[in-house]
Amino acid sequence: MDQYKDLLVEVGTEELPPNALKTLSESFGAAVLRLLDENDVAHAAAELFATPRRLAVQVGAVALQQPDQELVRRGPSLAAAFDGTGAPTKAATGFARSCGVDVGELDREETGQGAWLVFRRREAGRKTADLLPALIEEALRALPIPKRMRWGAGDEEFVRPVHWVCLMLGAGRVPGRVLGVDTLSVTYGHRFHHPGALSLSAPAAYERILRESGHVEPGFAARRALIQSQVSALGQSLGGVARIDERLLDEVTALCEWPVGFVGGFDVGFLEMPAEVLIETMQKNQKYFPVFSEDGTLLPHFVGVSNIESLQPALVRAGNERVIRPRFSDARFFWEQDLKAPLDAHYARLADVTFQHQLGSLQDKAIRVGRVARDVAAMAGADPALVERSARLAKCDLLTQMVGEFAGLQGVMGRYYARHSAEDPCVAAAMEEQYLPRHAGDRLPESPCGRVLALIDRLDSLVGIFAIGQRPSGAKDPYGLRRAAIGALRILIETPLPLDLRELLAQVAKGYGDRVPASASVDDVFTYSMERLVGYYADQGIGADVVESVLGVDIGVPSDIDRRVRAVVAFRTLPEAAALAAANKRIRNILKKAGEHDPAQAVDEGRLVEAPERRLFAAVQEMQATLEPLLAVPDYEQALRVLATLREDVDGFFDSVMVMADDVDLQRNRIALLRLLNGLFMQVADISRLQ
Repeated sequence: MDQYKDLLVEVGTEELPPNALKTLSESFGAAVLRLLDENDVAHAAAELFATPRRLAVQVGAVALQQPDQELVRRGPSLAAAFDGTGAPTKAATGFARSCGVDVGELDREETGQGAWLVFRRREAGRKTADLLPALIEEALRALPIPKRMRWGAGDEEFVRPVHWVCLMLGAGRVPGRVLGVDTLSVTYGHRFHHPGALSLSAPAAYERILRESGHVEPGFAARRALIQSQVSALGQSLGGVARIDERLLDEVTALCEWPVGFVGGFDVGFLEMPAEVLIETMQKNQKYFPVFSEDGTLLPHFVGVSNIESLQPALVRAGNERVIRPRFSDARFFWEQDLKAPLDAHYARLADVTFQHQLGSLQDKAIRVGRVARDVAAMAGADPALVERSARLAKCDLLTQMVGEFAGLQGVMGRYYARHSAEDPCVAAAMEEQYLPRHAGDRLPESPCGRVLALIDRLDSLVGIFAIGQRPSGAKDPYGLRRAAIGALRILIETPLPLDLRELLAQVAKGYGDRVPASASVDDVFTYSMERLVGYYADQGIGADVVESVLGVDIGVPSDIDRRVRAVVAFRTLPEAAALAAANKRIRNILKKAGEHDPAQAVDEGRLVEAPERRLFAAVQEMQATLEPLLAVPDYEQALRVLATLREDVDGFFDSVMVMADDVDLQRNRIALLRLLNGLFMQVADISRLQ
């Protein structure tokens, strides 16, 4: 008899939240496999399925029973278990009674610590089918669902009401109840195309039967690829290119079980509005994919995806065109109304919009950011007056009708309204660029005004929120401070701007005046920001030890930190790197132990009695002169390459010279030499931290 069979778990529900579907599916699959492992049930790989109405996991070659287990309990030592006549003591009889046997049925075990009474019992493994209902319920309880709901008269809770649960191990149904529903050996097809039950002969037939008979493509990735292919082909049929936003593609995939693409059009007159307005409406409200010409111009067409294969596709197209028309008309009304007043007209009303109740209004923030940005502007190659003007207008578009309706257009509309108000091009660009980068990998501000505004606005939020004790903790980051810190670092590093972050934070803190104790938060914000660099460089394949070796030098200029990090990465490829890193560890340990010695003590050349220490001192002196012009450039990579040539002299010193000599004067002189050597490397990085 086969001891392994495929497992199928499918939970059929009301429509699941589209933005959470992929995460729910992956978490469900991971939880099922984890619980099988914890219950010692062997299995092969799993395949995940997810549609708007179902979460399913198919696991191959699942063991039908847990392996037998031997239970072993150690009792009292033999010396304590039997008296001088060999009769069992109370300790022995009590232990046997607790095990449910007589003393004579207990085994004896010899160990290095002595001999003991032991109880052994072999327990048969439970059948997997008996474990599965409770295991599946536990997996469902473990899903990341922030708010669960109840339905009907029961007490069961899930993200959406559950209608059926298919639970099969091999060709048979696994009997039981999951979330108050009796398990089945059937699935259900598309809500409209095949609402009835579909019998399953085996878990392996699940995907094929749903696709061929149920009008359901159960695989998320397969459905996503199908939608992408359809949308691209339909865009080409319109003489253009459909722009496929990845997040929208995921959302549409999570909304459809049987995707069928269609095309639609709209009045060319709407193209007089900014393209971003039309795109936002199509993507966010209607889940359409906009179509562009080869030169990037928005065309009066869109591609949509239906969850049904209609017998009258012309009606589907007409219905969607009818829906989009009033939405575009509303957007045109907002556009026309907003253009009646200059962007600056909204500035006064910013005083009535709270940024954070302890930190003041958006107008207060605009004033703070403007003052600091003006001081920083020249160092960043920007016009101080234009940067200050940018800060004044930065949040004004939040009070326009368009942004009030389409929050995702903040900044974008500010750019259009600033242009219409005849603001300087640098100011207009900054209206949108203040929010860049919006996410990992996003583009950075390109205009001088945009760079400064985006940087100082983020630092103002970081300092202020830290000052009121609301720094991120765990997964909670309501003000997006992690993203703000990484965004600020990217601007400073990748632009690059040669600005000292600690000094910038101190300037920002002064802007808060007596409102909050902002100056006290500067060090915390700086440390928090530096900690983000480990993740930033990890995304580039650079190890944490490299970053820590540079941060160990305590530098405040992120662009300079980046140059040093790149230099250390190159240094690690040298054959001398490992030995020098080890030697530097040794040096740091010696210096740490010798902390009572005067750190300002100079090397007395007359006390260098051993040839290796004389050679090392000469090499260090020569190196100091060689490094000076390299560090002035700075060329950290070449500086480390030059320092690598010290390896032979460093090895010779440690091979032949006793640093902690009995002669205190010799000892102090050698420690001074090591401190001098350590100082050479510390001008670039603390390579003793390299693993």
